[in-house]
Amino acid sequence: MNVVQAVKMYITKMTEESGPGMKVILMDKETTSIVSMVFSQSEILQKEVYLFERIDSHAKWDNLKHMKCIVFVRPTSENIALLSRELRCPKYGVYFIYFSNVVSKADIKTLAECDEQETVREVQEVFADYLAVDRHLFSFNIIGCLHGRSWNQQHLQRCSQGLLALLLSLKRRPVIRYEAGSEVSARLADRVRELVRREAVLMDNNIPFNGDVPPPQLLILDRRDDPVTPLLSQWTYQAMVHELLTINNNRVSLAHVPDVHKDFKEVVLSAEQDEFYAKNLYSNFGEIGQTMKSLMDEFQKKAKSHQKVESIADMKNFVETYPLFKKMSGTVTKHITVVGELSSCVARRHLMEVSELEQELVCHSDHGKQQQRLKAMLANESLRAEDVTRLVALYGLRYEKHAGNVLPALVDTLRKRAPDCAALPVLLLEYGGAHARQSDLFGLQDADKITKRLFRGLSGVENIYTQHTPLLKDTLEDLIKGKLRENLYPICGGDDLSAGRRPQDVIVFIVGGATYEESLCVRQINQANPGVRVVLGGTNIHNSTSFLEEVKSAMQGVHRTHTRHIRNI
Repeated sequence: MNVVQAVKMYITKMTEESGPGMKVILMDKETTSIVSMVFSQSEILQKEVYLFERIDSHAKWDNLKHMKCIVFVRPTSENIALLSRELRCPKYGVYFIYFSNVVSKADIKTLAECDEQETVREVQEVFADYLAVDRHLFSFNIIGCLHGRSWNQQHLQRCSQGLLALLLSLKRRPVIRYEAGSEVSARLADRVRELVRREAVLMDNNIPFNGDVPPPQLLILDRRDDPVTPLLSQWTYQAMVHELLTINNNRVSLAHVPDVHKDFKEVVLSAEQDEFYAKNLYSNFGEIGQTMKSLMDEFQKKAKSHQKVESIADMKNFVETYPLFKKMSGTVTKHITVVGELSSCVARRHLMEVSELEQELVCHSDHGKQQQRLKAMLANESLRAEDVTRLVALYGLRYEKHAGNVLPALVDTLRKRAPDCAALPVLLLEYGGAHARQSDLFGLQDADKITKRLFRGLSGVENIYTQHTPLLKDTLEDLIKGKLRENLYPICGGDDLSAGRRPQDVIVFIVGGATYEESLCVRQINQANPGVRVVLGGTNIHNSTSFLEEVKSAMQGVHRTHTRHIRNI
C-alpha cells in the first residue's frame, strides 16, 4: 500500500499511452498539485512532456497542432465546461483525456457532442484523486471542513470521492469503521459506503477477491478526539520544518531568511527526489546536526579531489562526475539553509523552554507547579504570543475538569498581551473539549492507560521534548490486535463477522486533519508489525497554525454552549 507508487503509476500510464512525440499536459489547480507531489519537472520532461498548461488559464498559443494534449483533471462541472470549450476550438492536434475519478455518462456525452473535429483519442478514469504526501500518507489539502459539528457539504463530497479513488488505486475493498461519538465520522463513513456500493461493478473489475485474507479496514476518526497532537512543538526534521517554516505541497519558502541565495528562496523537500531528506525526515533535531556535519565533510572531501585537475584523465573524470557533484552541492546548501533557519527559530522563540512545558502539561498532572510556570511564561515578553497561546490552550484542555482551573484568569492575562489570540484557547475548548471527545485523551479514567503512563515514567523518557505519543498509536495498536471496541468504533452498515479478525491492511482517515507526528507513529507501527500495512490520511496535514485556523473556521458564528462561563470572548 504505497500511495506515491499508486499515483506515479497512473501518471506514467498517461504519458506512455499517448505514444511518442511532443506532448502538453493540461491540468486543473488540484491535479497540478497531485502531479507535482510525485514527479519533478525534469522527470516529466523525460516523458516528452514539454508544456504544462492550466485548463482555467487563458494563454494564447498559436499553431500547436503538432502537439498531443494529455488532459488530467478532476471530473467537476467547472472542468467539464472548460474542457467542452477547449474541444469546440481545439488548440492541439489530438487529446487524451484522463479524469482523476469516476465521471458520469452524461458528462462523457456532453464532451462527445463538443468534439466536432474528432480530436479526442481516449477518455479514461484514473484514480489519482488525492495528494500523495509520503508512501504511507495522503491529504486533500482542505482547511475548514466543518461548520460547528457538521460537514461543509462540498468538503464532504470531496473527501468521500477522494477516499473512493484511494480504495480503487490501492485495490482494496475495506470494512468501513468510524468513531461512534462523532457525527461527522459517521456521515463520511455512510457516504463512502454508498459510493462503494454504487460503483460495485468498478470495484469488482479493479479489486481481486481474496477470501483467505482478513478484509482491509478503513477507519474514520475525528480530529476533535485528539486536539492536543497538532498543538505541540515538533523535534523530528520533517515535522519541525512544517511547524516552523510550513511545507506546502513539498515546497518550503525561505524568502524571509536574511541573505538567502536566490536559488534557495523556495526549496523542494521530497523524499522521492532527495535522498538526504528521505533518510533523515524522521531524525530528531540533535541527530540532524550530526548528519549535516557528516554530509559537509563528505562534500568537502569531494570538492578537494576536484581541485586538482591536471591531466586529460582528471578533466574527463571531473566532467563525468560534475552533475553528481553539482547535485550534492545543491543538496548540502539546501539542507544547511533549512537546518540553519530551524536552529534560529528554536533559539529566537525559546522553543526548548516552551516545548518542555507543553510536554509536562500533556503527559503529567501537576496543576500547581504547571500553573505557576505558565503564568511566568505569559509574563515573559521574549516569548511569542502564538507560543504562549498554545500553552494556555493545552492547559485549558488538560485541566478542563480540575477544581482549581484558572483558565478564565489566564485568558484575561493573554488578552492584555495579545488581544487577537485571546479567543483561541476558548474556541479550542468548545471545539475539542471533553464534551466532544469519546476517548480518555489524558488517561485519567482508563486503568490500562494509567498503568502504561506509569511504566513509561518508571522506565525513564529518552527525551523530555518527545514524551507525548498521539492517541492514534493506542487506537491503531488495538485495531491491529483485533481489540478495537466495536461499540466505540462500529462497522458502517451493520455487522460483519470478519471485522473481528486482525486486519493486515488499514487505512486511517482523520476528519479535521492529520499531523506529521502521527505519520511518524504510523511508520513505527508498520516497522514493528511485519505483514501489517497502515496508510494515514487527513483532510489536511496540520501544523499548529493551520490547526488553529481549522478550529476558528469550524467555530465561526457557532453559539458557545460549553464555555459560556469564560466571558468577554
